[in-house]
Parts: sequence; C-alpha cells; structure tokens
Amino acid sequence: MQAKSPMQRMNETSDTLEIWWDSSPLVFESWKKARLKSKPLEEREEDEMILDSYYISDRPMDQLFMGVTTNPPLSGAVIKDDPGFWREWVIEQRRKDKKVSAHELWWRTYKEIVKRGAERYLGVFRQTGFKYGYISGQVDPRDYENEEEMKRQALELKSLSSNVMIKIPGTEQGVRVLKFLTSRGIATNCTLAFILPQFVAVANAVKDGLEIARRDGVDMSYWRSVITSMTGRYEELGDFDKESERVGVEITETDKRWASIAIFKKAMRYLEEGGYPSKMLICSMRPGPVVNDKEEQWHFEKLAGANAVFTCPPKYINAIDSCEDIELDPDAWKEPVPDEVIAKLNKFQYFREAYDPAGLEIPQFNTHPSTIATAEAFSKATDEMENFVAEALK
Repeated sequence: MQAKSPMQRMNETSDTLEIWWDSSPLVFESWKKARLKSKPLEEREEDEMILDSYYISDRPMDQLFMGVTTNPPLSGAVIKDDPGFWREWVIEQRRKDKKVSAHELWWRTYKEIVKRGAERYLGVFRQTGFKYGYISGQVDPRDYENEEEMKRQALELKSLSSNVMIKIPGTEQGVRVLKFLTSRGIATNCTLAFILPQFVAVANAVKDGLEIARRDGVDMSYWRSVITSMTGRYEELGDFDKESERVGVEITETDKRWASIAIFKKAMRYLEEGGYPSKMLICSMRPGPVVNDKEEQWHFEKLAGANAVFTCPPKYINAIDSCEDIELDPDAWKEPVPDEVIAKLNKFQYFREAYDPAGLEIPQFNTHPSTIATAEAFSKATDEMENFVAEALK
C-alpha cells in the first residue's frame, strides 16, 4: 500500500480543514514535471502517484486541492512558463482591436489567465454544490487605496466564471469594498492582511454585507468568504528586528513563528466565538523554525486539525512532502501558545498591535509595514506583466 504524503496526512487531520493550490492551475503540470525530474528514478513512480492525487481533472472529488489562490506574481509565472504562447495571444488581441492600449491589454491578459484557471476547478465547484472549487482573482494591487476602481475591477473579474472569488486588500478602502461585494452575493478573499485588527474589521464588514444581501433577497449560491493571514510576510516584513535593537530584546526565528501562529489561533477563536461567516486562510507559510538542529514545520504542525484553509505554493509543498517524519496531531490547533512566549512577544509593540483586536484603527491598516512592503512587491510583479504586454506589442 502506498504511503500517504505529509500533505495528504495534513488534509486528514480534520473534515473542515482545506488545502488549496497557491499558484495558477495553468502551471501545475510544469511544476509536476520539474519535481519528478528532480527525483531519483526509483522514486519517480511513487511520487507521480502522489502528485496525480493533488489535481485530478476527470475526478475532481478525489483530489487534494479544494481551491486556488493566485496573485500578480503567480499570474506572472504563467506568462514566464510559456512566454511564446502569451506573446502571440497579446499580438492577436491587438490585431482584433488596433486601438487597445498596453494597459488595457494587460488587464485582458490577466483576466484570461484567471478565466482559464477557473475552468480547471469548475468540476469541484459544481460537484460540491458551490462550496469548494473557488479560484481567487486579485484586483490590481497598484489600486489598493482606490475604492471605486477596485469595485469596477472586481465586477469584471466576477463576470469571468461563477467560481471566481475576488481578492481584495485589507486596507481601509478594501474593507468597504469587501462589504459591498458581499452585499452583492460575490465571494471574497481578503488579502494583504496580517494582524487581528484587520481580520476583525473584515469579519464585521462581511457580516454587515451579508445582512444587507439577505435583506435585499440577493442570491447567495456562489458566495463564500475567506480572510487571509499572510503569516510569513508578517514575520519577515515588519518591525520585529528594528524593535529588537531598540528595546534590547532578542527576537529569534522561533519567536517570530510563534507570533504568527498565536495571531492565527486567536483569529480562528474570534470568528468561531462571534459566529462570523468567514473562514480563516493561512498563506505565505515558511519551513522552520530550527529546533535542536532539526527544521520543524510549525505552520503545519502547530495548526493541524484547524477549521481553516491552508493555501500552499509549489515550493512549500516540496518542503512539506520531504518531511516524512512530520508529526500532525489533529488537536494541535487547540493547544495554547506558551505563556512565557506571549510574555516575551508582548514586549514588542509590533506584536501587541497585531494581537489585540483593537490594536490599530482601520485607517492605520494602509500604513502597516507589511502592507506597504507586500503591496510594493505585488505592484512590481504587475508592472512586469504589463511591461511584457507592451514589449509584445512592439
């Protein structure tokens, strides 16, 4: 009998735990081929059987991945995976519409990538009664403070396919857009979110939008809400290291990992105890920390069994699947973070603001260091996609 992979074993720790593919479905086959090529010949057959179970086009109910998240860098990877095809696609679009600008043609290209990816998961979407099989399509990250433009883009993305879930940033403007979209019965995924005050604000906005939708008799058949916690980015892009020097308290990789896990666990409890309709989603997971000379996988190990979505990029899947001795306790998510860890983390304002539901006001979300850094990275990736289109037109 074939041994189950760590990804498969994680999936079995809870009936409500979901594992999603954090990349475009259009690059799955390329990743699969590259991974198999990296394996010794004697391991390829077994590994291929494992990978084949992650995405099964003709038997979607038997596959591991129950949804998809994408963002501009991941969509840009689709173009890099087959630049010749997409260059010709862009040129053909210009032939059909000679007046189209490079910016508008980039937007069409991006929507085409989202649409083609959504088609790959329609089987899951339909066979689960629209509960699973969503694919997140993100609005332009360069417009994360432009409320009306995000609304316009969101409605266009939603028109692509019934299983498109709109990814909106957790900024002041984004919170209002999430309420608006929910009131229209449109599935949403809050991104650029790192801290409990954001999760609370989004959960309340979604709840309010849902009440409006029900009052107005809106069809909610295709509606769902997830709130993303960008854990690794919170750990790496914020003020931990700067504050460590200022207050004279050492901050380790282990401390940072505990911080994001503590925030995520508290967020899950908050949603559950408050009866909120949203579900927490964890992304930007990282291997580690190293404990007693061994690399642990705490983003999985400490949250096993959780009622949450774990969206996993190819690189992280490779790391997890290489850890055959990983321990996955279905009750791990219930275990509290040690008191002494919380006491140490509370010496950092960066953590206190993130762990307190009222730690920041909504307008402050836009200036959180992780928000700014992530928005800049995503905007750069979007610029690269648009530059590709412009070069193709030359």
